Amino acid sequence: MSLYDDAHGVLTGWRATSPPADAARARTIDLLGAGPVAMTRAHRPGHVTASTLIVDERRRVLLCLHGRLGLWMQVGGHCEPGDASLAAAALREATEESGIAGLRLDPEPIDVEVHAVRCAPADGRPAEASWHHDVRFLAVCPPGAVEQVSDESAELGWFAPDELPSPLADGVVQQLAPAFARLDDIRQM
Repeated sequence: MSLYDDAHGVLTGWRATSPPADAARARTIDLLGAGPVAMTRAHRPGHVTASTLIVDERRRVLLCLHGRLGLWMQVGGHCEPGDASLAAAALREATEESGIAGLRLDPEPIDVEVHAVRCAPADGRPAEASWHHDVRFLAVCPPGAVEQVSDESAELGWFAPDELPSPLADGVVQQLAPAFARLDDIRQM
């Protein structure tokens, strides 16, 4: 199965966690009507990305201060040709950007959000206006793991859900309730 087929299957079968997530899911399914190119930065009207909200045993979330945007957000980014699935892309990005090995990723999304970005195509052309159709996942951090700042982050930090940093990217807060509900479901399994 291709990354595109996986994305289409995940999004058409996913039960949205909120009305905004359902609207974003529908927009993303429409975007996928362009075909596999919608999974790549080459598709200038927008493309699918994958991100991860990392949670530790104390129910804190790991956020990165994005180096270019100057906003605190979950880790994640562009899908790559070698990614077999959206979940694999999310796990790869989470591992690269957090420096934490052994993350346990839940393969069921917790959120979908569509947001405007200035994104540089992979071919080196200047950044242009585009849209990220971000499919968001939950990962549980192994006990005692230590995060490491990557090239894409100015800083990483653990935060209690009621003590989030500022400035915070739009859409971070809407992930918290579905993430913690899913975390509770996973722990009961």
